[in-house]
Amino acid sequence: MADKIVVLNGGRIEQVGAPMTLYNEPASPFVAGFIGSPKMNLFEGDVAAREGCKVYGIRPEHRSLSTTDGKWRGTVRHIERLGADTIAHLSVDGLESLVVRCPGDQEISVGATVFASPVVGKAHRFLTETNAARGTSPELPLDL
Repeated sequence: MADKIVVLNGGRIEQVGAPMTLYNEPASPFVAGFIGSPKMNLFEGDVAAREGCKVYGIRPEHRSLSTTDGKWRGTVRHIERLGADTIAHLSVDGLESLVVRCPGDQEISVGATVFASPVVGKAHRFLTETNAARGTSPELPLDL
């Protein structure tokens, strides 16, 4: 992989930087969704407004999943078993959908009720479509 990446959006430069800088500190929702697989969960509307931003983002790997308790209650719609990782696609009230990366051996099944919780300090708050609140804000809780 290159030591610097230029992310273009419609011929316009969105961000230039090292791969991990773009991953950890995306300058815009476009870059946040472009870097990482699966892409970052991005929410607008009421969810973002409660977080004081235009677009609120959290990566699938910055969530934990439990069958007993957690912040957001959801239903498992789809599971991708990838060996070391499992990608769970959830339906959560108030959100269109939520993607969570969890350990590959985590016991979950389609239709199950699960609880997703954020990893504190890993949220990305974008003030506009082209402006980040500079990556994570460890002092702010991740409330949806």
